[in-house]
Amino acid sequence: MRIATHNVNSIRTRVDRVVDWLVRKDVDVLAMQEIKCKPEQFPYAKFEDAGYKITMHGLNQWNGVAFASRIDAEDVEIGFSEMPGFDKAVGPTDGGANGEQLEARAIAATFDGVRLWSLYVPNGRELQDPHYIYKLDWLDRLAANAAQWVEYEPDLPFALMGDFNIAPFDQDVWNIDDFAGSTHVSEPERNAFFAFEQIGLHDVVRERGVEGYTYWDYQQLRFPKNEGMRIDFILGSEPFAERVTAAEIDRDERKGEAPSDHVPVIVDLN
Repeated sequence: MRIATHNVNSIRTRVDRVVDWLVRKDVDVLAMQEIKCKPEQFPYAKFEDAGYKITMHGLNQWNGVAFASRIDAEDVEIGFSEMPGFDKAVGPTDGGANGEQLEARAIAATFDGVRLWSLYVPNGRELQDPHYIYKLDWLDRLAANAAQWVEYEPDLPFALMGDFNIAPFDQDVWNIDDFAGSTHVSEPERNAFFAFEQIGLHDVVRERGVEGYTYWDYQQLRFPKNEGMRIDFILGSEPFAERVTAAEIDRDERKGEAPSDHVPVIVDLN
């Protein structure tokens, strides 16, 4: 099984690129983030014509997560237990009684016995912004859930896939000095990322020696100058990690006409 994750930065804008890439790379399951559309706006037909089914969660023109798969999605789950919400008027919340304040940032499904999550971690914005606290709370609750999954289903191969909006190591940004006082590299964010490794998840792409960035801003010629960040990851449980045979960051997908500012991350499972 070949699986991948990609922050597509608006699926309606990039549907042709994404579908072409899926077919060309022979991907079985793609986790997408920032699809930026409601269910009735999703361009299903082009995926279906290529043999892919869509499982998605989107509420408005922001955020949004989905899977495109040639394998049936089973046990679909929207969000995770006690996932916090965010209200721009009051900051982080516990979510409304009907989930109205919970953003479309997490979806899970099982594909041939492999449990996958497509995740779009909050950006954090600035260190003094309420969104930063929201980001840390969101990651803390995700880690608490992941710890339970590892404990109660130790034989389940599962992976957290997506845009984590964290660069865990200094080499994951082009120049750490340029990030002084910024989000994505702060100690609390990095500690939140390493919490997933502490509960037994593996950065299965880095562990296979794959180097490179996964994101380049559109501004200031960041991509031609290779001034990027490594913020997209596949974190797998031990049973998942044991099945990984190959991994890749597809840097070439940042080239060409109207690319996303992120590139796909791919792993092959035996």
